[in-house]
Amino acid sequence: MLQKECKRYRIMVGGNGLFYPVVGFASIVLFIYMSFGDVKFGFEEEVELAFVERNGTQFMVDGKAFYINGWNSYWLMVQSVDEYSRPRVREMLKAGAKMGLTVCRTWAFNDGDYNALQSSPGVFNEQAFKALDYVIAEARKHGIRLLLSLVNNLHAYGGKTQYVKWAWQEGVGLSSSNDSFFFDPSIRSYFKNYIKTILTRKNTITGIEYRNDPAIFGWELINEPRCMTDPSGDTLQDWIEEMSAFVKLIDKRHLVTVGLEGFYGPNDPKRLTVNPEDWASRLGSDFIRNSLISNIDFTSVHIYPDHWFHEQVFEDYMKFVSKWMLSHIEDGDKVLHKPVVFSEFGLSDINFTMSERKTMYRTILDISYKSAKKNRSGGGALVWQFLVGGMQEFSDDFGIIPWEKTPIPSLFIEQSCRLAKVKGWPHKDQSFKQFC
Repeated sequence: MLQKECKRYRIMVGGNGLFYPVVGFASIVLFIYMSFGDVKFGFEEEVELAFVERNGTQFMVDGKAFYINGWNSYWLMVQSVDEYSRPRVREMLKAGAKMGLTVCRTWAFNDGDYNALQSSPGVFNEQAFKALDYVIAEARKHGIRLLLSLVNNLHAYGGKTQYVKWAWQEGVGLSSSNDSFFFDPSIRSYFKNYIKTILTRKNTITGIEYRNDPAIFGWELINEPRCMTDPSGDTLQDWIEEMSAFVKLIDKRHLVTVGLEGFYGPNDPKRLTVNPEDWASRLGSDFIRNSLISNIDFTSVHIYPDHWFHEQVFEDYMKFVSKWMLSHIEDGDKVLHKPVVFSEFGLSDINFTMSERKTMYRTILDISYKSAKKNRSGGGALVWQFLVGGMQEFSDDFGIIPWEKTPIPSLFIEQSCRLAKVKGWPHKDQSFKQFC
């Protein structure tokens, strides 16, 4: 979602028959716990993790089906570079664990920006790398798995634009177009070197190479890829095939996804019946075609109806959200035979009321839960985005601080409880059960 990188807690009493009456009281207790944090429930000791695997349309951990209830905090690495901001990362991961969340999606890139991880092709900032080491080690300690994205299609934190600039500055670039990231051999070489450096990095805190660390849920090749100069989709398809194979050559243990928004391509009939508008099929991405690539283990879908449509009312957005999700779950079940993760979703707090946001988020979590209950391919959802206090410069109109007294955070606690009820508790640490 193009604007998302610019710049609460009322108790829900069960009325839908899915929760025990104790959920409301437990949420009050959890709010006190998250707000004051002095009570110890066992989150301070490192949690033992197993690799997440895939069996057909389901994620598996220790031989059991694993469905995600998670969030996005893209800022974890950049906030870990400086000592003064590093406590925010621990605070966020502890909060996620206390809410029973299981996966956090975050950036494993910062190309040519302030405190860059990669300052120029193949040149890495060790201080920034140690910050990423810290994020992974801290996630492991709290039983949180990380979905790590390797580059941005957007300008924020460098992205494909920075790679094109580097090639142009070195006199080897074929084109000044941002989309040359996908077809320029020199840029492909830059990115492959980056992938290899990340995957083979030995964590200075844990001593574990990233490719051998089960705290990493999987690798996302690129955030929201678009190649609008080739609406046929051939250029992006070729790039995904090459890069996913390269990742698997180095790392055979972790799952790989593309990072798609979920738009159906120019030859897919669903472009006319499910895509938000005509423009969505002309972006050079193709949900089905891209996701069928053999080295792609699971696929991703984003949900931003208020940014994808023009002049529609909230009720229309809600109809779209249900249709959008159910269509992609059907694709995962019947066409792709792979899990589908709704890896970003949000509704603006500028143009919509708290009640409307809560309604949309509950709808998304309900569909995700029903998929888990029926053992379908909808592998879970990750909200955009969670923050801690004092991070205005990282906020956008989707930001949520989990311990603020608004209705939305309690939805994710309830989701953890009901997923645990039907699928078992995914954490080795069982202390969160008391809140269910």
